[in-house]
Amino acid sequence: MKRVWTTLKWTAARTVLRTVGRASRGIRIGYRFGFDSGVMLDHVYENRARGVLGVGRLIDRVFLDAVGWRAIRARRELLSRVLREEIGRREGEVFVLDVAAGPGRYLQDLVEQTPPGRLRVLCRDLAPAGLRKGEAMAAERGLTGITYEAGDALAPVAPEGRAPDVIVVSGLYELLLDDAEVRESIERLRGLLAEDGVLVFTTQTRHPQLELIAGVLTNRDGEPWVMKCRDMGQAEDWAALAGFKEVSSRRERVGLFTVTLCRA
Repeated sequence: MKRVWTTLKWTAARTVLRTVGRASRGIRIGYRFGFDSGVMLDHVYENRARGVLGVGRLIDRVFLDAVGWRAIRARRELLSRVLREEIGRREGEVFVLDVAAGPGRYLQDLVEQTPPGRLRVLCRDLAPAGLRKGEAMAAERGLTGITYEAGDALAPVAPEGRAPDVIVVSGLYELLLDDAEVRESIERLRGLLAEDGVLVFTTQTRHPQLELIAGVLTNRDGEPWVMKCRDMGQAEDWAALAGFKEVSSRRERVGLFTVTLCRA
């Protein structure tokens, strides 16, 4: 009986979202590109409620205020702070590679806030829509220190010219349900870094709405959006096993994510 009730509950919730919910800009983006997509994340980062008439904006505001999205915005703030600190401790131009960047709004903010010649950013992603949006946003803002190209985060290739000083993996590992994929990713990225480089990655350690998300929302492949939470210490151990000498983590203020910095 419990299973039947759960099925009916999620079916009803999906029906509401796919009908009335589409008045919300965020929910429309989610169904078109995936609720885990870079385009969706950019809407969450922007945090401006939009939709059809007042009801659409109201639904979008409720949607954007969900605990998971609030934690993702807090994660962005912490990640940006960690990157600013790392840029500040280095001399000359710092080369940052984000292997699953989407439009890279927070990276564009970082470029805009950094003196010319101090930061170069390469954003990679498999989704063309996110890359196109990022390029359009950068052109509109007149930014020249950030570029975009297609790339698979789980099969990364070395950028041309020089090895990255900083590699960022944000919001990817919770989408990987196989622990081995995360461990192997950390090892591969360690091999791409400059000699004194750092890897910065995020870990989702808990989420109170995992069942709701998996039951109602869909990912970029149109499948149920299933995520996995992991212990921060486990992620730190994998980084140490990959050969990083210094590994430390911080938790964002909402408390669902950590940002881990691994120094080669």
